[in-house]
Amino acid sequence: MTMKIAGFVGSLRRAAYSGVVMDTLIELRPEGMEIERLSIGDLPLYNEDLKEDGSPRLVIDLADKVRAADGVLIVTPEYNRSFSGVLKNALDWISTELDMPFRGKPTAIVSQSTGMRGGALANYHLRQTLSVIGAAMLTGPEAAVAQSGDLVKDGRIEDERTRKRLRKELDMLAEAIARAG
Repeated sequence: MTMKIAGFVGSLRRAAYSGVVMDTLIELRPEGMEIERLSIGDLPLYNEDLKEDGSPRLVIDLADKVRAADGVLIVTPEYNRSFSGVLKNALDWISTELDMPFRGKPTAIVSQSTGMRGGALANYHLRQTLSVIGAAMLTGPEAAVAQSGDLVKDGRIEDERTRKRLRKELDMLAEAIARAG
């Protein structure tokens, strides 16, 4: 059976380190795991007035993909000791769907930053938000990629220690999905 994973990248920049981390995760995924990188950049800013005739089509499509997924994988940069606004916007929109698509969904978080902490504070803050919308987050250790700018060479992460940690996060997500059955 193929495990379907809804993948979110919390940065819109073309060469974003978060995107490189997600690409590395996709490359390292275990056999039988399929990760779909979802696009969140075209969502309007959250505004409940836009729901007068129902949620915007982009929100419905994203929520459907989360519902259909066996698990969720989020890669976020750290901005001002928190996760990105574009990711918060996507989570706010999806969480307003009545059935709460994230509820009980095994969810892995990988944070990254160019600093020494690897986005650990963004990881922590994102966990707070995800707990409110019902995601079943993996329990530690958190995956944080420190000094990401130094690890990326030619659009790839080659550092073996980082690659092993990322693969471990994917294995933990697969185990959580199997337990959730």
